[in-house]
Amino acid sequence: MARILIIAGDFVEDYELMVPFQALQMVGHQVEVVCPGKQVGETIKTAIHDFEGDQTYTEKAGHLFSLNADFTQVDVNQFDALVIPGGRAPEYLRLDSRVIEIVQSFAAQQKPIAAICHGAQLLAAARVIEGKSISAYPACAPEVSLAGASYVELEMDQATTDGIFVTAPAWPAHPAWLAQLHALLS
Repeated sequence: MARILIIAGDFVEDYELMVPFQALQMVGHQVEVVCPGKQVGETIKTAIHDFEGDQTYTEKAGHLFSLNADFTQVDVNQFDALVIPGGRAPEYLRLDSRVIEIVQSFAAQQKPIAAICHGAQLLAAARVIEGKSISAYPACAPEVSLAGASYVELEMDQATTDGIFVTAPAWPAHPAWLAQLHALLS
């Protein structure tokens, strides 16, 4: 099975971290979660985003998630795929040059990259999606387009794959998003 890296940070969307972390392990993949500035055993705070009929999602405090790998030890050559969850974390993770370098390395090596919700902000900042069809939370559509990709508007429970990129608008898409990633890994 595959060795998968997840890059997360404080206020990552709870479901978009917890569900892939557990589901990918359940089917036999080795999954390592890292965060810049934090080490194995340290925790990150998560946020729960919900769709309750407002103009945008609502946000509530989530769980603490214990990191199981060290960001400073990441060697892209040792991983088969990258997962980028959404939430608020991508807006500041994209400012970290090492995070951008990691995303670019996965893309350059043509390894699968699954991004959901605001995770597309990292793809756009890394400038790896030009000419691709990419979905994301609708508020990220301008960034996706400015990065030279075609924004794909989907229902919240749908996902799309274009080459190595598997993207989706939000956590309701987990079944489709994870199935498409798993198919790339098979």
